[in-house]
Amino acid sequence: MHTTLPSTLSAGPGATHLEIEPSILYFGTPVALLSTENQDGSFNLAPISSAWALGQTVVIGLGREGQTAYNLARRPELVISLPAPAQWPAVERLAPLTGRDPVPLAKAEGYRFEPDKFAAAGLTGAPSHLVRPPRVAECPIQLEARAQRVGPDVSGEFVIVEAAVCTVHADARIVVPGTDHIDPAAWSPLIYNFRHYFGLGPERGHSHRSQTPRACR
Repeated sequence: MHTTLPSTLSAGPGATHLEIEPSILYFGTPVALLSTENQDGSFNLAPISSAWALGQTVVIGLGREGQTAYNLARRPELVISLPAPAQWPAVERLAPLTGRDPVPLAKAEGYRFEPDKFAAAGLTGAPSHLVRPPRVAECPIQLEARAQRVGPDVSGEFVIVEAAVCTVHADARIVVPGTDHIDPAAWSPLIYNFRHYFGLGPERGHSHRSQTPRACR
């Protein structure tokens, strides 16, 4: 078995690559908790690991039959809350739950209906300022947003959401004092890496576009 640590692994001319067919492609993506409004005015909370940001837009991938996709197709407001690495147990408590009743066929095995996911996960809803769904109070970063486009992906198995961020809430401890910048040395997202949870390792360097450069050790 190859035991080279990921922190020291680097591909080079002598590297051997295998052609494989992994069942999933979660190659290290941030975890987010999405809160949306149900038809009866209550709120759903769901963990996702397919999201990326471009400017003030967040693109989200969802299961077609989940309650979050159902809600956003009808009520576009949402909150994207980003947990820290230590909060992975709360995320995992949400993982086998669904807000759909009855449970969709795709989730028939290993899932159960739960109407109050905040309580089930041990998390607290905090009022949002511009949208109806609540923020997750325990998460260091919370993005209030509105879905501008909701539609199927090319396979038809998933839903792609393009959400415009309205406002951002950040724990004061991860903000560079006197600025609107997140301190990357103080903030570490929870990363979903091939169905395992990770945080960030030590900083290796910074982009030439960084507005918070620092000397790396």
